Amino acid sequence: MKAAPADQIRLLDVQGLDTRLQQLAHKRRSLPEHAEIESLTKDHTQLRDLLVAAQTEESDCAREQTKAEQDVDQVRQRAGRDQQRLDSGAVTSPKDLENLQREIASLAKRQGDLEDVVLEVMERRESAQERVAELTERVGAVQGKIDDATARRDAAVEELDGEAASVTKEREVVAGSVPEDLLKLYDKLREQQGGVGAAKLYQRSCQGCRQELAITELSEIRAAAPDTVVRCENCRRILVRTADSGL
Repeated sequence: MKAAPADQIRLLDVQGLDTRLQQLAHKRRSLPEHAEIESLTKDHTQLRDLLVAAQTEESDCAREQTKAEQDVDQVRQRAGRDQQRLDSGAVTSPKDLENLQREIASLAKRQGDLEDVVLEVMERRESAQERVAELTERVGAVQGKIDDATARRDAAVEELDGEAASVTKEREVVAGSVPEDLLKLYDKLREQQGGVGAAKLYQRSCQGCRQELAITELSEIRAAAPDTVVRCENCRRILVRTADSGL
């Protein structure tokens, strides 16, 4: 392939811009905020699960407390009715009187036991409420950190995307001045060679693979016409000759 030396030099400019675009893309993917957000989101999810569990426990305790209080109320009402019967003098049979007094005593004990249950449930509910309040605060704090990290990430991405857009436009202009066949070869090699399709021959070394060229290869390049597009024998990239090539 033939191409004017100036066109080959411009190919290095294209390569430089493509390398910059790769660097920007890598930097975009590697922003520390990505890992920070991922870690915070994991913490947030775990805290949310704990919060849901605590809320469920509090809700269960609330229902249990309501049921226990209803049981106490039923026993209290029954004991009240029995006490009224006793106080009214309507029960005159010694046996019935004894049974009624025994039932009132039994209901009193039952009421005391149920009131203890109510207190125990209230303590568990209060503990669950405190846990809910604590986890709600922690979830909010982590969400705040996520929002802050997201804002920083979005700002960084916007800046990088803006620079990438500018470099892309510049690349279009520079690439537009390179012969189509040369650019096509370069793009093909760049895709095959990890993003580098053209490299400078500097001090007898290929800057693409960082290998010093053999004497025979250097002799062939030295003998090639200036408009001949030469390739590195080692990495097959386009090798661009400059005043610093050491030929």
